[in-house]
Amino acid sequence: MDMHDLWFGAFLSPEAEGRERLLRHVTLADRLGLDLVGVQDHPYQAGFLDTWTLLSVIAARTERIRLVPDVVNLPLRPPAVLARAAASLDLLSGGRVELGLGAGAFWDAIAAMGGRRLSPGESIEALAEAVTVLRALWTPGDPVVFEGNHHRLAGAAPGPFPAHPIGIWIGAIKRRMLELTGRMGDGWLPSSFYSPPGAVARQAKVLDAAAEDAGRDPACIRRIYNVGGTFSPLPGRGFLDGPAALWAEQLTELVFEVGMTGFVLAPGEDAERDLRTFAEEVAPAVREAVAKERGEPEPVAERPVTLTPLDDLDETGRPHAPKQDPAALTPEQLRLGRHLVQVHDGYRQELRQVQDAVEQVAAGHADTGALRSAINRLSVRQNHWTLGTFCATFNRLLTVHHTIEDESMFPAVLERDSTLAPVVKKLEQEHEVIAELLDRLDAACVALLADQAAIEQVRAEVDRLVRVLSSHFAYEEEELVEPIARLGIRI
Repeated sequence: MDMHDLWFGAFLSPEAEGRERLLRHVTLADRLGLDLVGVQDHPYQAGFLDTWTLLSVIAARTERIRLVPDVVNLPLRPPAVLARAAASLDLLSGGRVELGLGAGAFWDAIAAMGGRRLSPGESIEALAEAVTVLRALWTPGDPVVFEGNHHRLAGAAPGPFPAHPIGIWIGAIKRRMLELTGRMGDGWLPSSFYSPPGAVARQAKVLDAAAEDAGRDPACIRRIYNVGGTFSPLPGRGFLDGPAALWAEQLTELVFEVGMTGFVLAPGEDAERDLRTFAEEVAPAVREAVAKERGEPEPVAERPVTLTPLDDLDETGRPHAPKQDPAALTPEQLRLGRHLVQVHDGYRQELRQVQDAVEQVAAGHADTGALRSAINRLSVRQNHWTLGTFCATFNRLLTVHHTIEDESMFPAVLERDSTLAPVVKKLEQEHEVIAELLDRLDAACVALLADQAAIEQVRAEVDRLVRVLSSHFAYEEEELVEPIARLGIRI
């Protein structure tokens, strides 16, 4: 099934409280060259932004990325109005909208919002009628008359007409929904959270059979898989749990065995790191592997914007130490190694809090004193140590957070594996760079106390610090997780 180009995207949660962070992630996804952004639609969630309003803002803030409600809650979105909304956004965004549809779920919440409570059979019938309504209103012609059991049109004029043929992608898990997708859908939107690889392979067979019974080529149905996982230097036991190379291998397998033509990542706690790894390492590797297997020219990734390299860190000059095959490690050793990632995740969470504090100050909802206090409380600042990993300079004063075990761990690593010496030296250099960035951020906050216009400089310094730390943490994990595990070192 190779009718479609491979697409890669980001699946983002529309939480109202995290809206500034969400928009940063959207902008990053667009700059990284990802193909689409999916936003779930749960209108009954009081803590969520309205999906269509959010997609409109996303369209205005991005240049090329496709916009997909993933998936629309149809019982609360009348299809005739939805047709106008989707076509309007497609026109305004330059043809960047695809439409994910769901039959409905969480019926108590839907009923609380005034929606009709439907049985499973009724909801599938209503979805099929909605697809008919949508396509009729996107097709030039006479006023449309449609008489269904759930949706009706009594002479509705078609239009506006979308800038491109909007794909209708259906979120389907069970047999009747899969059969409907095979008969009527332009695309299929399963999720690994509900349909892991084994299940999604079985579901694909049901969809294929339904398409063939309807006289359709199953390959014409685009298959986009919402996925989540964990990036880690060492492989875990689950799906998408390990290094980027493992992700690429597992996703490539789904392309050939299930016919998947796209993958949309729900990032974890460190969303920026996950999106970068997905866009810069996983997606190119999958595209290259698929092109090679098919005998096609290797794809050239589109990068509409070149991201500023992290010259301060000299990423190209980073040494790498030899590593043991992770398959030889015991579960207990793997657990020890993964603890380093957990430590870093704590710092990543603090950085997100600082980013949110900057946006609160910019919006006038918080004062600059509170922002500077948050920055000064950062563990990565208090632990001038090595930002939560190994003690690289023994004459530094360690804070009360460090234990005797912490203080002795680093020399123990070098004593057991001297090949890590070049890596340690490079990490020491990067720690000094990060310390300077923290000082620059503090100076920007001092300037902000006197001039509110300095908020843009503060934002720029925070963004750079986050990028540098994300890169540094990733390098540290790549080089030191395996030795920690192999040498049985506890942190």
